[in-house]
Amino acid sequence: MKNRVVVIGLGVISSIGIGKDDFFDALINGKSGISKVESFDVSSFDRKYGGEVKNFNPLDFMTSKETKNMGRASQLAIGSSSLAISDAGISLDELKKYRIAVLFGTTMGEANIIELLDKEWVKKGINYVDKFFVSRATANLLSVNVGLHFKFKGINIVIPTACAAGNYAISYGYDLVRNNEVDFVFAGGSDAFSRIAFIGFNRLYAMSPDICQPFDKNRKGMLLGEGSAVLILSSLELAKKLNFKIYAEVLGYGLSCDAHHMTIPSPTGIADCMRNALKNADIKPEEVDYISAHGTGTLQNDKNEASAIKSVFLDYYKKIPVSSIKSMLGHCMGAASSIEAVSCCLAVYKDIIPPTINYKTPDPECDIDCVPNQAIRKTVNIALNNAYAFGGNNSCVVFKKFKNG
Repeated sequence: MKNRVVVIGLGVISSIGIGKDDFFDALINGKSGISKVESFDVSSFDRKYGGEVKNFNPLDFMTSKETKNMGRASQLAIGSSSLAISDAGISLDELKKYRIAVLFGTTMGEANIIELLDKEWVKKGINYVDKFFVSRATANLLSVNVGLHFKFKGINIVIPTACAAGNYAISYGYDLVRNNEVDFVFAGGSDAFSRIAFIGFNRLYAMSPDICQPFDKNRKGMLLGEGSAVLILSSLELAKKLNFKIYAEVLGYGLSCDAHHMTIPSPTGIADCMRNALKNADIKPEEVDYISAHGTGTLQNDKNEASAIKSVFLDYYKKIPVSSIKSMLGHCMGAASSIEAVSCCLAVYKDIIPPTINYKTPDPECDIDCVPNQAIRKTVNIALNNAYAFGGNNSCVVFKKFKNG
């Protein structure tokens, strides 16, 4: 017998709110987290705005010694994990009696530490670079630092499938719980604002000068964001035994690779991913009540995602609300789909669908219901969470409203 997999804790750190309640309240009220970048000098860039988290204090979640030994992405990961534990309402001592896996997705990893190396090297010379640099910058450190902080000794993996990585972590966590390999999974993603990422997306000419307008005819591109989110997964049996609140059930997932283009998603690959998810979850297209879109606000991405949705859902596509919360957060890279997964769980739990803000002019090539500018109240039994990444890594996770019985 395979376990049913449920979500029993949510933790999120974002530019619009820290903690699931502040985050979701801001989402459904269409609050924008976009502001002028302050973490480094952007005077030489044409683009100067992004979704920075302005009010995150790592000392709220860890010691000053810990903060000195890790980058901002790890700090965000520990913060969102702490919030998820608190939300689940279980003590750390009780939690550690069980088998725990820590799975984090990321795009940039600890890019801030790489930047620190460059700064010390240029200013002081190679012999003055911190000798412990290498132990603070390796690609596995997001999940390692979470494990070290909480003393979790089970499976510990970073999944670097870029902007789809949060969904990949949730998908692998689903498999681990479903197959009874672990009792709890901390599944999520984390990425911090960095010069490296900001320069990269600027050079791709993919960034908007001011606002992100997914699916709008006059959209000008994406905006970079940062943040972290964690979903705590467990079996339904264990959740009931320990009397956890259940936000949603994870029904399944779909993955695909376009093998098409480094930066432009393929409608065929996206469609395959959604079809794989529907098949894995054993649901029909007409059972889907909401799609959380990847929706970056770039010309080609939104067009191709809308095309894929039409090919999968046929005439039913116009009846499905499809919103992009990147319109409020910017693109949080490896954290994006984990943050969007939190949004999906709360949409399913509360029957409220967040909007796509900044929407003004309909695009005939994106004639989906993008929930323009205002949240809607609607029964959400099943939600899909879409995420795509450079290189063509596609992922889709299916969440279902939990009902006893």
